[in-house]
Amino acid sequence: MPAPPSELRAKLETKKAESTLQLLFKAARLLNERAIGRVRERTGKPLRVSHTALLPHLDLEGTRLTVLAERLGVSKQAAGQLVDELEEMGFVERARDPGDARAKLVRFSKRGQKSLFEGLAVLGELEVELRAIAGAAQLRVVREVLAAVVAAEESRGAP
Repeated sequence: MPAPPSELRAKLETKKAESTLQLLFKAARLLNERAIGRVRERTGKPLRVSHTALLPHLDLEGTRLTVLAERLGVSKQAAGQLVDELEEMGFVERARDPGDARAKLVRFSKRGQKSLFEGLAVLGELEVELRAIAGAAQLRVVREVLAAVVAAEESRGAP
């Protein structure tokens, strides 16, 4: 017989509270939403989390749509829709692939390149706020731990 919802909820919340990664994921989600909200306010563009999920997978020299879809773990059509929306907002553009005249590359537009730095400035603002909450020394430790985790995961290779 399954546990009543209140017991299940309490057990779930306890397990989540004990999980460092759950806390990290929640903090990342909340901060990401704040950052996107600030960018949305400044640009007037309807930027969404799904849009920003695509951006780290886009190489500066451009990336084929099929590669973007693979990196995102979505269909080519889903990736294409995100690219269409980002293109309409002026953040990306499609260009001919110099290595294959039949193929197109998705790359940052001039506006998109500028937006990368604007987005990093927003993250810098949020980091100042985090420093006020946690203190400079603790934030430095968090950065060092996260850098070590990223380096270890990247050395394992892409999944």
